[in-house]
Amino acid sequence: MQPSFPPEARGASRILGTGRYVPEKVLTNRDLEQIVDTSDEWITSRTGIKRRHVAAEDEATSDLAVRALTDALEDAGLQPGELDAIIVGTATPDMLFPSTACVVQQHLGLSGIPVFDVSAACSGFIYGSLLANSLIASGPFRHIGVVGAETLTRLLDWDDRTTCVLFGDGAGAAVFGPGDGESGVLAACAGADGNLADLLKLPAGGTRMPASIRTVEEGKHFIYMEGSEVFKSAVRAMVESAERALELSGLSPDEVDLLIPHQANIRIIEALAKRVHIPGEHVFVNIADYGNTSAASIPIALDEAREQGRVKEGTRAMMVAFGAGFTWGSLVVSF
Repeated sequence: MQPSFPPEARGASRILGTGRYVPEKVLTNRDLEQIVDTSDEWITSRTGIKRRHVAAEDEATSDLAVRALTDALEDAGLQPGELDAIIVGTATPDMLFPSTACVVQQHLGLSGIPVFDVSAACSGFIYGSLLANSLIASGPFRHIGVVGAETLTRLLDWDDRTTCVLFGDGAGAAVFGPGDGESGVLAACAGADGNLADLLKLPAGGTRMPASIRTVEEGKHFIYMEGSEVFKSAVRAMVESAERALELSGLSPDEVDLLIPHQANIRIIEALAKRVHIPGEHVFVNIADYGNTSAASIPIALDEAREQGRVKEGTRAMMVAFGAGFTWGSLVVSF
């Protein structure tokens, strides 16, 4: 059973604005051909990725998050001081503590409001959105900024062609406010299975395996992934999560105007759409331009979809994510 918010939280909040930021530097598949034993054809055919963005040396996750949230606030017509909370979903925090959300709060010149990180890897934005909706439904909160931000390229082994070609850096954000009775969050659900944690992880740097000369020499600070097992689990969990979200929202697949899935792999996206019976023309895909940006993936895609006119008043969108943990979740929103 995937936990979901109670009936009274339905429509409690709506998305007032969105924003995104990606670093200027672009690393193409052709560029990667000069770095590792791979090819543009190999990467494209297996993942759908053509290019990804890479953070500058002086850019940290919080810097990307601030840019995206500032953009979302401007889109919502709000000032930073009107936020009642900030939630940052990230697997690549600036540091173990304080939270990246605290650093974002500092950069925005705020104090007093609660801010915190959500560690759910690629599902971070969905987890954060579920929390934002519930906090607004509970009463004391009116405006909450939810950010997904990552600098994954800092964690890559550039000699490992199975992982270094997949990931990119970026941030996306949404500002949630009270529902208006016509639009809002229709359903949200989330789940996890820690029994599969070892299939996708960053082994060292925490209390289980503190940083040392040995851990650095053994490459334990790079992303480790068992690709084929992750693929199978991702498809299964995302399908189940999407079906649960549809059930909770009361919508049928043909009533979903736009599916915005986590942009991890084009084959996963296609398998999800097929099994949930949503036609390709109703699926938003931008993986070719960004690669897998983890928690930033869905909010970047949502903002880009809005910019392209694919999300407008009355649009019913379903967002579905899957990430390390393993974690997963879905969000259905009427705009």
